[in-house]
Amino acid sequence: MKGKATGRRLWAIPEGYIPGESHGPEPQMTSHETACLLNTSNDVAHIEISIYFEDREPAGPYRITVPARRTVHLRFNDLDDPETIPRDTDYASIIESDIPIVVQHTRLDSRQAENALLSTIAFPAD
Repeated sequence: MKGKATGRRLWAIPEGYIPGESHGPEPQMTSHETACLLNTSNDVAHIEISIYFEDREPAGPYRITVPARRTVHLRFNDLDDPETIPRDTDYASIIESDIPIVVQHTRLDSRQAENALLSTIAFPAD
């Protein structure tokens, strides 16, 4: 199993929202959206992320690499090239990879002291 590609090449996360406020120490408790990208293969994964909005054209692609047999926990808050993802705005994302990967979606909402954490597997679209 070592080095065998696991997952899919196309993933969808229809639910996205980065709260504009946070409660607690930074960066640990900063409200955020995260895509956990798992590459189990012996090859580097080249990934493009496109962000879709209700009322404007999509943003992206954001380009990410995940080394062979590694994981990257990517905060959408940190994506800024070609543009920053706006806070307090609903969005969705499509994640495309040149090799199969696994994607999990996580949100930390720390707008109040009683934090909310959501985590789910993304939708494998291919």
